[in-house]
Amino acid sequence: MNSQTPALFCLLALCLACSWAPAKPLQGDRPNIIYLMADDQNVGSVGCYGNSDVSTPNMDKLGHDGVIFDRHYNTTAICMASRANVFTGMYEYKTGTNFSHGSMKPEVWAKSYPLLLKEAGYLTAFAGKFGIEVVGKGLCESDFDIWGGGPGQTSYRTQRNRSMAKYAEEFPHATLSYGAFGRDVIRQAVEQNRPFCLSISFKAPHRPVQPDPAFDAVYAGKTFTKPANFGREAGEHLSAQSKQGRQYPRFRGWKYDTDYDGVMAKYYQLIYAIDVAVGMIRDELAVQGVADNTVIIYTSDNGYICGAHGYGSKVLPMEESARAPLMIFDPRSSSAGKELRCGALTGNIDFAPTILELAGLPRPGNMDGLSLMPLVRNPRSSIREQMAFMNVWGDLPTHSLTCLTREWKYTYWWYGDSNMKPAEELFNLATDPLEMANLANNPEQASALRSMRARYDVEVKRWKQHAVPYNNYQQYGQLFDRTILWNKKATAKSRKMKKTAKHGSLNEHE
Repeated sequence: MNSQTPALFCLLALCLACSWAPAKPLQGDRPNIIYLMADDQNVGSVGCYGNSDVSTPNMDKLGHDGVIFDRHYNTTAICMASRANVFTGMYEYKTGTNFSHGSMKPEVWAKSYPLLLKEAGYLTAFAGKFGIEVVGKGLCESDFDIWGGGPGQTSYRTQRNRSMAKYAEEFPHATLSYGAFGRDVIRQAVEQNRPFCLSISFKAPHRPVQPDPAFDAVYAGKTFTKPANFGREAGEHLSAQSKQGRQYPRFRGWKYDTDYDGVMAKYYQLIYAIDVAVGMIRDELAVQGVADNTVIIYTSDNGYICGAHGYGSKVLPMEESARAPLMIFDPRSSSAGKELRCGALTGNIDFAPTILELAGLPRPGNMDGLSLMPLVRNPRSSIREQMAFMNVWGDLPTHSLTCLTREWKYTYWWYGDSNMKPAEELFNLATDPLEMANLANNPEQASALRSMRARYDVEVKRWKQHAVPYNNYQQYGQLFDRTILWNKKATAKSRKMKKTAKHGSLNEHE
């Protein structure tokens, strides 16, 4: 062995070490987390949920790579309240946040998942429609490491979104700009060797109807299959209360009755652009070498009725409005790549606990939601027996509380006047997923009705116990109580009418 041998061995060892080194810096054991949320996207708009008329290849792949959830609900089906649910893991009466009620208190926001993850060392990023305001803090821009969010409804014109304007030249339509934002966040996190939590809230497919013209050809001239519960005849059995809000006239005002194909083509085109953005983000994860350690959650802030039962828009407890798509892909899970589906009852209050578990953080006791990770690991399992759905926004007769189980849905329409009496709706979702038969007055279902009434009463009791003492939420403990006659609720009813009228302008674009 000559004098140069030790040096040669050292050089060889160094080369071998370099050849086995990872291409990108390791980010530790904690996974990266991506939370993607559309605005007003219903279950029927995604191919992997059974619609062969649409093209959603990236959403379909995400679902097939992970777990597709078939019974996922937004516990309040309207933008502001739903986003508050997502951030905090709590029902609306505990967040105290919705149009015509008020903004979020800072002590509520302090326990939101973005703040908790940032405190734990995650790089946090947000882009899109923030959807809420926090008293004294506004949009909370300083609470994120990277910010691409905006106030109000934001704009489909990227240039008009101040925090996203740098993407306007390449992506003049906002939807793809959020895909570009996601790519940049992934790159920065890898460069900094930090786990990241990226939350993107797409404006699409929320109105106004302004799809990206780059995708005009995707659905040009296409006809679409109407759902079996489409049209006014399919809604005759629904409560008179549900027909008092803007959702009922929008069936005709938005031309579902006369131009269904044209309306749906634009709706699906808006969603197609989101699908492209999802592909951009997943491609970047692969390029940066972090795809195998990144969990992706895709959903929507609420569903969209699109003519079912002769209604439009959202808000109401019907399936098309309350349910939303949900796909979760954890590449580390044994369920990954097996094209599995989950029929367990889940809600948007579950996202914050899920994200916290992924980050290795405890679930705060204030949260109503539960982690969805047990379902990702075992899609045949369940995490709850019942859940609540609520609406306390818009025209007073449409305010209601609903109790859900995997099989049943019970709604109590408390409002009454000289034209209508309080009403009950009971649907067996296992046998009647399109909600075509109200069984509340069917004597053969008396036992089921008693059972769901009792479950509903539990939700009312929780409301009374936990509703915030501000923003006009406590009165609903009385209004939703089945045991109190509606004419005894007149005082609270009058107060709510005045408050709704006072803040009506806040609801213009919802």
